[in-house]
Amino acid sequence: MKITPGQIVLLTGASGGLGTYIAQAFAELGTHLVLVAFPGAELEELKRNVEKKGVRAITLTSDLRDPAQRQFVVDKAIAEFGKIDILVNNAGIEFTSPYHELPFESLNDILNINLQAPMLLTRIVMPDMLKRKSGFIVNISSLAGKSGPAFQEPYAATKAGLNAFTVSLRATYHGSGVSASVICPGFVEAGIYARLKEKTGCSAPLLLGTSRPESVSRAVIRSIEKDRPEIIINQYPIRPLLAFITLFPAAGEWVMRQLGVRAFFGRVVEAQARLNNQP
Repeated sequence: MKITPGQIVLLTGASGGLGTYIAQAFAELGTHLVLVAFPGAELEELKRNVEKKGVRAITLTSDLRDPAQRQFVVDKAIAEFGKIDILVNNAGIEFTSPYHELPFESLNDILNINLQAPMLLTRIVMPDMLKRKSGFIVNISSLAGKSGPAFQEPYAATKAGLNAFTVSLRATYHGSGVSASVICPGFVEAGIYARLKEKTGCSAPLLLGTSRPESVSRAVIRSIEKDRPEIIINQYPIRPLLAFITLFPAAGEWVMRQLGVRAFFGRVVEAQARLNNQP
């Protein structure tokens, strides 16, 4: 799908982290933007920045855990712009924790925001896309959905779900003019990893490295224009490792431990415990 000036992009998780970079990338191409975030403290500043590029933008502070808010953001976008050409499901949360200690409320929040909201937003926007025979869905997933890191069970499960959801969408709607892509970043110097690093002082495993957020925003654009099923973003080539893990699961577990993934998230858990116990 060619991205052209005047198209309408609905972007969730727009303020802070990766969302700001994705919004700027679309604005550079002349698309108008529906910027959705919660609580949305930086939304108005982002709106001003993208409008400097000559595009229109509206901001919606919407809690996507609420089914009514999901419908609201789509209705508001269509009321303002008449259609939605591209939906980018970027909103996501995580809690690094031993699974048995994770509060039920936090578990439900991860499931609702990371998986249920993208699936239902997609369901809401697709009928009109299919009617117009034009539209694209981008799901922002994670390498966690392919490797299942320790202390990340709900996050990994929801991201794996997004991966499978995208594959099924492509299979069902092939040739319809509507397609989908999934973006799988590793550790990115923005968003969730950046917040973990700032909060705990823990850095990503050296052998996996980190990527720049600009790489993610470029991948989003490329996924649409090239109709890519999946784009993986990591500092070093990682597909061979993922293939090895799939073919040899037991050996793959050992390799992941040697790379320091479990140790990293274990340090995050320990650092969070120390912060929580501070007077």
